[in-house]
Amino acid sequence: MSSRLTSITEADIAAERERNPGAFAAPLRQRINSWLTWGGATGLTVYCLYRFGFFSGDFLHGVSKFGDTVVGQMFPPTGFDNTGIFLKAIGETVAMAFLGTLLGAVVAMPLSFLASKNMTRSRPVQFGTRRFADLLRSFDYLIWALIFVRAVGLGPIAGIMAIAIVETGTFVKLYSEAIENLDRKQIDGVTSLGGNWLHRIWFGVLPQVLPMMLSNTLYMFEHNVRSASILGIVGAGGIGFLLGDRLRAYELREACLIIIFVVLTVYAIDYLSKFLREQLIGDHKRREPIDDAVQV
Repeated sequence: MSSRLTSITEADIAAERERNPGAFAAPLRQRINSWLTWGGATGLTVYCLYRFGFFSGDFLHGVSKFGDTVVGQMFPPTGFDNTGIFLKAIGETVAMAFLGTLLGAVVAMPLSFLASKNMTRSRPVQFGTRRFADLLRSFDYLIWALIFVRAVGLGPIAGIMAIAIVETGTFVKLYSEAIENLDRKQIDGVTSLGGNWLHRIWFGVLPQVLPMMLSNTLYMFEHNVRSASILGIVGAGGIGFLLGDRLRAYELREACLIIIFVVLTVYAIDYLSKFLREQLIGDHKRREPIDDAVQV
């Protein structure tokens, strides 16, 4: 199907602009509000940059010597004789991220139904569960890691518990939002056939929300591998302990080797999570190009 617009001259546009000026420009009040908004945001940004010293000579001098003092001292990386130790610590880091993510997902699954408006009739229960999840994810992984290091001692258990606590709050939010956005028709169909509450959950809710839950879980596992790499700095196990030790001892070239191993691990986890997502959810089918292009 094709269409051809009637030719319009510049004189026609000028005449129409004169007759209906409001159709070619926003109202004055709206333009003033827009100018004030953008002007205020720009002024606040400039003030914050100035307040925190981005325009100072110390900051500009530090940026200028960053390449010489930091990058120049980190390359080329050394410490390849400790590769086995580093890889073992990275394996511990991945295990921490996996267990923490798994525990968070398992605990968050039933709580997400309590936090969903369309699954919980009691508003106090729904509101309380949401606020409890907000509390869990309000503190960063490092804060929880410091608490658990104090409680259970040094080691990966503190890191696993820190990740599990934060991810429980995160998954409750993500899972409950997925449940609230489901299509009611499938649930009504199960109900019309005489299904009870468990049948409605198993056949009406989970088939719709499980792909989104799996996708979010795999993404957060990838994210937690990076987070677990830092938790060791406060004594929560993993490669972060070795990285923090090398940085404190100014062994920057060995620290560079550790960072390279962490980056390669994140790449591998990213590829693995993408592969699992495509196999479990069929995400690759939705990304296939359309055979015939739409012609207008």
